[in-house]
Amino acid sequence: LDPVTGDPLLSPAQRIPALPITMKRYLATIILALVLAGLGAYVYYVDLPAERAKTAKETAEKHLLSLTEQDITGLTVRTTGQEIVLVAGPGRTWQITNPLATEADAQEVDGILRALVLGKITRVVAEQVKDLSPFGLESPSVVLTVKGKDKEETLSLGDTGPMSSTLYAMRNSDRRVFLTDLAARDLYNKTFLTLRKKTVLDFEETKVTRVRLTVPPTEIVLYRVQDHKDSKWMVRFPIETQADQPEVRKLLLKLEDLVALGFIDPGPEHQALMAKLNKVKAPAARIVVHEGGRDNGTDQTVRLYQLNKDSGEAYAITTPEAPIFRVNPMVIKDLTKDLFTLRDKRLLGINSEDIAMLTVKTRDGAYTLIRQNDTWVLEALPTQPLDQQTVAIFVSRVADLPAELQVVKRVGPLTPYGLASPAAEFTATSTDGKQAGRLLLGTKVGGLVYVMGEGLPGIYQARSDILTQIPAQQELMAKAPDKNAPPP
Repeated sequence: LDPVTGDPLLSPAQRIPALPITMKRYLATIILALVLAGLGAYVYYVDLPAERAKTAKETAEKHLLSLTEQDITGLTVRTTGQEIVLVAGPGRTWQITNPLATEADAQEVDGILRALVLGKITRVVAEQVKDLSPFGLESPSVVLTVKGKDKEETLSLGDTGPMSSTLYAMRNSDRRVFLTDLAARDLYNKTFLTLRKKTVLDFEETKVTRVRLTVPPTEIVLYRVQDHKDSKWMVRFPIETQADQPEVRKLLLKLEDLVALGFIDPGPEHQALMAKLNKVKAPAARIVVHEGGRDNGTDQTVRLYQLNKDSGEAYAITTPEAPIFRVNPMVIKDLTKDLFTLRDKRLLGINSEDIAMLTVKTRDGAYTLIRQNDTWVLEALPTQPLDQQTVAIFVSRVADLPAELQVVKRVGPLTPYGLASPAAEFTATSTDGKQAGRLLLGTKVGGLVYVMGEGLPGIYQARSDILTQIPAQQELMAKAPDKNAPPP
């Protein structure tokens, strides 16, 4: 009993308030949850970081380099008797500083760096080996020194490993010999010529606005005009006419892809060759490419020479300070285009979308097609519905028929070509009611037919397929719907 109050005394266990029944029921679950939370925290904050660090360390140890491609600022490639030093410039452009100061081939340099950055160590062969000859590392085929902002690593490459897809290599930093997954083709046989920039002209085809092509005794000036959303090429000189769009693009792509097979750098050989080239009356071709606007654009010029067609040697010259480029003689043929090749060779003389009326005459009959509100009708049967797709294809074939070969530049007697009494004649009228195009088809010879059109002065030959693609009037009619056909 309590000596003061006289109440019964309680034991310590009896003094703890009784837990509610529901709390007793979930007490074990709460304790288990706390234990699991503790384990989870340990795994997340202790175990996982340790595992990540271990994985990161193992991954790093498998990489050849600890640098990323963007971290690399310099590269030295040493082979037997040759050392090429490259330095990264603004915008990741690469310059060669040794053995000669010149621009590098960015694609070739990037290929080497990408191979090194992605390269892996597949197996460590030996640590601190004294005899390197069994691995081809006593006198390595290639030694690469890669420089970063605050790091530098030298990698020696030797022989092919047990599998053809592996190479023996050694880093100077740890002197371990290991096998790599590097491919020999990505790193071997890299010479000064390989790593040197070989493009003769540096421009983008889409930014070119004017081209001046001089092939003695002819000069052709092409310029690009904006037509709604698209742009198209025109001939400005020696005549004003539309250009052959695919041919102009092909010319520019050939120029853009013009590469050097070799170089004659400034020196005695350069001077001697320039003396020979200066004695030539005129280059085989002179091409000026203009990028940008008329007032704020830039010009690039290339002159092409071939001193002896039998020797197969051809040269390209750009600026006085640049080397003389040895080029493939075939580029002379690819780039010496005449006016006929570069001009629009469509014979009718009017675009299909501008034709309002087309009269067709053959030896079997004649008819006239009229376009009314973008619907074609026959002049003789205006209420008779026509197959619009068939008519549109036919009109396009007539309007887009190109000349393939030039026969005579000036029109003379027509009878020898069957044009005095043509096999077919097409006359096109524009939306203003004036005759805007005319095309005559004469005698067929092999797969070609003699033609004469308002679009090109002279007599030409075109593909003879057009003779079999002229539909009779009845073939233009729309087919009546099949009554037995199931409903759509």
